[in-house]
Amino acid sequence: MTAVLGRTAAVGPFFSVRTSAGAPRDQGFLPLAELYGEGVSPALRNRLETVATRLGTAEARVAASLVHQGLAGRLWSIALGPAVLAGRVPDLSGDALWWHPDRSAPDDLWLPFPGPSLSPCPRPSLAPSRSPLPLSPVEDLTSRLRAAVLRDHLVPLHHAISATTTISPKVLWGNAASALVGTLRVLHGWCRSTGHGAAAERAVALTASLLNTTPLRDCGTLDPTVPAFSRRSCCLYYRVPGGGLCGDCVLRGT
Repeated sequence: MTAVLGRTAAVGPFFSVRTSAGAPRDQGFLPLAELYGEGVSPALRNRLETVATRLGTAEARVAASLVHQGLAGRLWSIALGPAVLAGRVPDLSGDALWWHPDRSAPDDLWLPFPGPSLSPCPRPSLAPSRSPLPLSPVEDLTSRLRAAVLRDHLVPLHHAISATTTISPKVLWGNAASALVGTLRVLHGWCRSTGHGAAAERAVALTASLLNTTPLRDCGTLDPTVPAFSRRSCCLYYRVPGGGLCGDCVLRGT
C-alpha cells in the first residue's frame, strides 16, 4: 500500500499522504477520529475557531461547512486515487490516519503503517480501453470507499459538527458530494493527460456509483461527460468576506 499511495501522490498534493514510520503525536499530529469522538471534541472546536478566524467570519456555520468540505476533499482524494489507479483502498479506520491541525496538504495527513482496507481487488489495467467496466469490481470498490470515507469519517464528522454548530444536514452532505466530484475532476484530468483513459473512465464510474448511494443520493446532478456537478445546496463560502459562488453552487441557478 505504501507504493500505491506513493504512486497516487503524483496526481497532486491533495492525493498525497505521509507514509513513513514514526511517532505522529510527538510532532503535533492526532488521530483524525479524535475530531469526532464522544461528546464535544476540543480538537474540533479549536479547528472551527481557527478557521473562522482565518476566514474573518463570525458565523460558526460557515466555518463548520468549510472545515467539513476541506476534510472531505482530502479523504476522498487519498481513497479514490488508489481505488482508481490500483484497485485498492487504504485502511483509514480508527487510529490509522493521523491529522495535523496546523498544516495544509500534503503535510496534514499521516498513515504511519499503511495497509489495505480489505483483501485487494484484481488490479485494473491502466491501458486505454473502450470495453465496458466489469460490474463487480466497481461495486466492490464502491463498498470499500463508502466504508473507508463515509462510514469511518464523514458520518461521525457530520454528527460531531451538527452537535457543535447549527447547520443544515443538506449543506454537509452536499459538501461531501461536491468534494467527491472535485476529487474526480482532478483525478480524471490527470488520467486523461497521462494517457490512462481506462482509469479516467473508472474514476467516473466509481464516483457515479458513490453518488447513487445514501447519503449522497439527491445531493446534486453529475454530468459524467465533463465531468461536472450541480449541487442542490450551498457550502456558504459566499458568506465569507470577499468570497463568491463556487462553480457547482445551487445559487448560480437563482
